[in-house]
Amino acid sequence: MTATSAKGEKGTDKYGGTQGSPVTYNKYLHVNELKTLQVCLSDPPHHDEPLFIIIHQTYELWFKLILHELDTVKSLLAEDNIRRANFFLRRVIATMKLLVQQIHILETMSPQDFLGFRHNLNPASGFQSSQFREVEFTLGAKDARMLEHFKPDAIAYEGLKDRFEQPSIQDAFTSLLKRNGFTLPEGDEDARVKELAKLYRNDDTYADLSDLAELLVEIDELVYLWRVNHVTVVERIIGFKRGTGGSEGVGYLQSTLTKRCFPDLWKVRTVLE
Repeated sequence: MTATSAKGEKGTDKYGGTQGSPVTYNKYLHVNELKTLQVCLSDPPHHDEPLFIIIHQTYELWFKLILHELDTVKSLLAEDNIRRANFFLRRVIATMKLLVQQIHILETMSPQDFLGFRHNLNPASGFQSSQFREVEFTLGAKDARMLEHFKPDAIAYEGLKDRFEQPSIQDAFTSLLKRNGFTLPEGDEDARVKELAKLYRNDDTYADLSDLAELLVEIDELVYLWRVNHVTVVERIIGFKRGTGGSEGVGYLQSTLTKRCFPDLWKVRTVLE
């Protein structure tokens, strides 16, 4: 992420005020602009539509932060700076715990109230959150079929394509382990899992690597919990209606619950004695 200068055109700052005037809380955070971004489609505006918009806008801001931190983690792992990478992974975990809890705010909206403005959302859908797909791709759960879904949105498609082509956190983790003497053959799952078991059988020898592995599992668990909470909240509010974007709604969401970003780390549990 590149920092942006606070200076704009000569004589004015980036907020449109007089250059050299003190930065205020509202100016720095662009609070006035933020408050104008909750544009309701219902007419007259339905009471609960701002709630729906703010929840999802907030998600997108948290996704942006998670991607920012994961990019840093990838760079640190490439430098073998495991302890610092673990520090930022703990920040990702703290953020994702908030995401898991945040969705329950939607449960304060009754099914009938949501139906009061839901029809205006067609054909938009949470399925179209390109940043969430970027998080999946960055962690290692890449699906080329997703790229096709985002082709109509040029900006989202380019961002997602870039993430798809870049090495993932899973790739960075595997490369790091290989540099530390682990043998992880790409086509032999059993051999990989047995090799990964060393992290747990010799956790004093591989203390930082073992911590890293468990942080990745925790992130994977939180992605799963976010999915579970999401599908539960959606079912509670709309039942098994089709999604506004044309998906199967709850049926589709349930089909995603088996996804894992770090499947080998989960399978290690089975071989440990």
